[in-house]
Amino acid sequence: MIGFPGIGFLFEQNPAIIRFTDSFALTWYGLILAAGFLLAVIVCLRRVKEFGLKQDEILDMLFFATPAGIIGARLYYVAFNWSEFRDEPFSILYTWTGGMAIYGSIIGAVTAAALFCWVRRINVGAMLDIGAIGLLIGQAVGRWGNFVNGEVYGRETDLPWRMAVTRHMADNDLGVHPLFLYESLWNSIGLVLLLLFLKKRKYNGQMFTLYIAWYGLGRGLMEGMRATEYNLMLGDWMVSQALAIASCVAALGVLFYMTLFKKHPPLLEWTAARDEYAAYRKTKKKGSSEKTETAEVKDVVAGEEEPNDLEEFTEEEDAENGDSDGRESTGEGSQE
Repeated sequence: MIGFPGIGFLFEQNPAIIRFTDSFALTWYGLILAAGFLLAVIVCLRRVKEFGLKQDEILDMLFFATPAGIIGARLYYVAFNWSEFRDEPFSILYTWTGGMAIYGSIIGAVTAAALFCWVRRINVGAMLDIGAIGLLIGQAVGRWGNFVNGEVYGRETDLPWRMAVTRHMADNDLGVHPLFLYESLWNSIGLVLLLLFLKKRKYNGQMFTLYIAWYGLGRGLMEGMRATEYNLMLGDWMVSQALAIASCVAALGVLFYMTLFKKHPPLLEWTAARDEYAAYRKTKKKGSSEKTETAEVKDVVAGEEEPNDLEEFTEEEDAENGDSDGRESTGEGSQE
């Protein structure tokens, strides 16, 4: 059973929607994550103009950032739980058995997005700003997948909104803190605040820095409430809590410096350089194509291509000329 006994909401836990084999099924967790991802993409695509971006650039970026986020989430978890994989390293690839970490996903996706922007001459800050909106949407929705799986919960409590997970309920009807709900609500509030702040954005990268500060603050507070089995530890340190607090402090420092001591160009000034570069690439590609076509024509004229066809054509022409010459000679002899 799973649910909220304090408000009378309980149901039988069944993570699988349809089970195809013992190891392969369509799960509620996967469906919820996909819904969160799709909603995030739709919202971001509708707001690209406010950031000076194009829809194609968002979609192209996701082609690289999405797999990088999945890989990062897995590697982050593996790095701090190596004892689980030491004896069977290939099990690192078994992502369907669980073992992903959101901070690893953020690190992987942001790194891939930054590299993509560097190659395409896109302002990294602008891309990360719109990405912050997408991340908050995805995290707010995706955390409900943890609820369906009965995971990522906190320590025991008797609060009215306590969460019931069958294997952790005691005779005294204690439940656990619904950390998935806390984080989902925290990210939803952060999303509303960022959207309200959008019109006051002063420089590219400001919204992403605010996201790092907001998420780090919330995660730092909630990580201390997490059940021991879900804590990633490095010695006596809770890794995600330490990273959350450190990232929050760093982000606040960056915001302080960028707001008080840094002058910023107009938000969309960078798009001129991007469009100029895109036009240059298009012209270069077109010029290369024209040069190739010209070279092909020169090769044909020079007889370097299709020699068989040219020889056949020459032989046929010679034969026709020969026949004509013969007929003309005969005619001239008769006149004489």
